[in-house]
Amino acid sequence: MHRAAGLRVRAAGGVAAGPIPLLFGFSSLRRRLVPSRPSRPLAAPRLLIVDDDPELRHFLRTELEFEGYSCSEAGSGQQALGLIRNESWDLLLLDWSLPDFSGVEVCRRLRQANLATPVLMLTARDDVRERVEALDSGADDYLTKPFSLEELLARVRARLRRTYLAGMEHEELSLADLVVRPASREVWRGGEAINLTAKEFDLLLLLLRQPQQVHSREAIYTALWGPLVVGDDNLLDVYVRHLRRKIERSGAPTLIQTVRGVGFMLKAGEAKA
Repeated sequence: MHRAAGLRVRAAGGVAAGPIPLLFGFSSLRRRLVPSRPSRPLAAPRLLIVDDDPELRHFLRTELEFEGYSCSEAGSGQQALGLIRNESWDLLLLDWSLPDFSGVEVCRRLRQANLATPVLMLTARDDVRERVEALDSGADDYLTKPFSLEELLARVRARLRRTYLAGMEHEELSLADLVVRPASREVWRGGEAINLTAKEFDLLLLLLRQPQQVHSREAIYTALWGPLVVGDDNLLDVYVRHLRRKIERSGAPTLIQTVRGVGFMLKAGEAKA
């Protein structure tokens, strides 16, 4: 039986459909019916899809890239290990049955090499002992086929969220004499603590995570208020003005730069008079 036949896919309206054979045209149909999503302002998480079925890899890659993730593929355990050792990945979607050795063996070799890449196992094996074996070998999560695409996407988001929050715990970002700790939402300029509102902090963090890169007004609106926000076109200018008043210092480099007709970026400029 074709292994992709058990995959539950998403109907155009967002409702999971029943098991159907894998069809390349389905994603194109859904894409015509679902409004296009704006590009993410931050770097997309990198996912590696490991499965010996090229059709299933292609389907998952198409759907995940539509969600904004950056994806690559591997058709064997050896190929996957080579990619993981040489590149940085945020999540590994790993099938149990591979042509050279099992996904469980891939997990074991990763952990033996002290590689902490999170692993989500995708397999038709649903015996409790096999689940335990996969988790004990180093997998972080386990999803049995057939599964709905919506559940897969939810598990991907949850896994990436846990990884992100763990990394944020001791993270400290800086530019010139500006220092930001995302986990505690603390901000200092020249050693002086600065109190920001929640939205002001989110705006500063968005710009600081990619300094010297221009963020369009549309991308900032989408990141802070969502793609369907309706409101005053000057809303962003108001927040930028308030943020400037709080973080800019006389005699110190200006930080928030306006790019006319495009948006804003964070970059150390000339000293403020």
